[in-house]
Amino acid sequence: MNHSEAIKEVNRLTNELNYHNHLYYVESNPEISDYDFDMLLKKLQALEGQFPDLADDNSPTKRVGGDITKKFETVVHKYPMLSLSNTYSKEEIEDWFVRLKKQVDGDLEYVCELKYDGVAIGIQYVNGRLKQAVTRGDGSQGENVTNNVKTIRTIPLSLSGDYPDDFEIRGEIFFPLKNFEALNAQRRENEEPEFANPRNTASGTLKMQDSKVVAERGLDCFLYGVYGATGLQSGHFETVQKVADWGFKIPKESLRYIEKKHTLDGVMDFINYWNEERDNLPFQIDGVVIKVNQYHNQEELGFTAKSPRWAIAYKFKAERVETVLNSVVYQVGRTGAITPVAILEPVQLGGTTVKRASLHNADQIQKLGLYLSDSVYVEKGGEIIPKIVGVNTALRKSDAELVEFIEHCPECETELVRREGEVQHYCPNETGCPPQMKGKIEHFIGRKAMDIDGIGTETVDALFEEGLIRNMADLYELTFDQVVDLERMADKSANNLIDGIEASKTKPFEKVLFGLGIRFVGETVAKKLAYSLKSIEALSTATFDELVAVDEIGDKIAMSIQTYFQEEANRELVQRLLSHGLIMEVEEKENASNKFEGLSFVVSGVFNAFSRNELKEIIETNGGKNVGSISSKTSYVVAGDKMGPSKLKKATDLGVTIVSEDEFLALLNK
Repeated sequence: MNHSEAIKEVNRLTNELNYHNHLYYVESNPEISDYDFDMLLKKLQALEGQFPDLADDNSPTKRVGGDITKKFETVVHKYPMLSLSNTYSKEEIEDWFVRLKKQVDGDLEYVCELKYDGVAIGIQYVNGRLKQAVTRGDGSQGENVTNNVKTIRTIPLSLSGDYPDDFEIRGEIFFPLKNFEALNAQRRENEEPEFANPRNTASGTLKMQDSKVVAERGLDCFLYGVYGATGLQSGHFETVQKVADWGFKIPKESLRYIEKKHTLDGVMDFINYWNEERDNLPFQIDGVVIKVNQYHNQEELGFTAKSPRWAIAYKFKAERVETVLNSVVYQVGRTGAITPVAILEPVQLGGTTVKRASLHNADQIQKLGLYLSDSVYVEKGGEIIPKIVGVNTALRKSDAELVEFIEHCPECETELVRREGEVQHYCPNETGCPPQMKGKIEHFIGRKAMDIDGIGTETVDALFEEGLIRNMADLYELTFDQVVDLERMADKSANNLIDGIEASKTKPFEKVLFGLGIRFVGETVAKKLAYSLKSIEALSTATFDELVAVDEIGDKIAMSIQTYFQEEANRELVQRLLSHGLIMEVEEKENASNKFEGLSFVVSGVFNAFSRNELKEIIETNGGKNVGSISSKTSYVVAGDKMGPSKLKKATDLGVTIVSEDEFLALLNK
């Protein structure tokens, strides 16, 4: 394919991908399968790799992330992002209505919208293309988070229809509850602290340095406020409907996310409806926003120093109930982490019956000063998991027993330890504590690890109780006769289990490594370690410096890996898995060419067309070698934007050839 043909194909693929992306994420009406979409995306990625000059800043390939932002630029808002005055009662809404009537003659229209519990964002479009996305910040200036916003698939990179040449649209970026709960489930599996609530997590995610991680988390966005474009429509409600034609995801009137009202009773009907129904939404809200609809009325009403007079927010009260603390139980995770859980007298909260609440750790128990049989206040508020927020000490019984954190494991009686700098207590008896032993096996067979068909938690429990398995290596020594004798296990189920275990031997090294359950080594970390160090042997003998040299591997992960392999039981387990035929090294890909054979590369900085990992993969598939540090033996340094000055100086002093991204691609295509 020549350059002119490539231009046509890139344009065709871009338009097709944007069309299907809008259907899937905004309209919820896909026309093609996920597989077909991914194949189109791969075609475009391949073309952009072959013709780097055609890799547009707003290409659909930017949706997957990969850009690294070390520091977010501060941007002054062209139109200040003012806050809204808050109200908490019908009486306060009535007072606001009265103030408006005194300032404006005639009847007013009102727009009621959900108050999304997320992060306010302002996005500038120039000639129909996304140019810049800025957070609210302090209202007068915010942070440029454009690279991260581009990964949110409900935000269009280019527009269609009769859009203005240059305007800003504002809205709210939020964390869908389904995606937030999936993220916390993954963190629980990795024995990492859970995120407290979707709003703070959305805010933190939006300012992460690696846009690829942002893309994986699945943020969403509603956009509804247009600035810098005049004469579009007569009112706010009509403008919101209009921008949907340009490709934006807006709050839908059909779902009652936005409605036009003419009276106080109509406004209160909207507020009361969502005060009852908010727990059924797929995202969190913390109130309702009421705005005067017509733009000429907004202009007449004007602004105070801090907020518009024509808009107000009604905040829902945090849901709080009072109930009795019956007891505290302690759960043991697969890595030995001890989590205290409050057992409560059942009570209704947020549309569900609450019987338990997390107490997190010993420090939290001490902070609350809990006694058994205390009358406690429980809230959801912005949290997904109910939590105890206080104690009604006036109702405390004189003979109540103070809740003190346990000193020994509730399962195996081993004395607990608390590592320096950590808030959780741990049971160190990894190979003899039943919940840890079973938890490690359940993690190993899980979908993101070995994905073994025919075996689940109940089967693991049954095999463990029969004494047939004590660790993951024991799975590979099970026989049909042993399995078929289990309760509720027929011949077909037994065969499926044995076949599933056998089939798992083909899983790649990164899956096996993740399945081992090394503390802090999640799915992404396992991939980085596997691709960098290539084998379990290299990983087990790696020095601390070699480990932290791997992309995104910090001190904590490096120390955890070294601690794991220092334990003889773990080394024996790995050897047993190896003897059963599991893949313990990265299977080298067939080289695209050998043009980089014998050459070593250091890749450093931020790049336009590729991420650092993608450049490294190109080097390896063309016979080259990636090295972590610059030496006199380094053949090339591929230097991107913001490359560290010390690396640049070292390369210059040693006389190592430094090439830009374009020069590297020229070497590749030579």
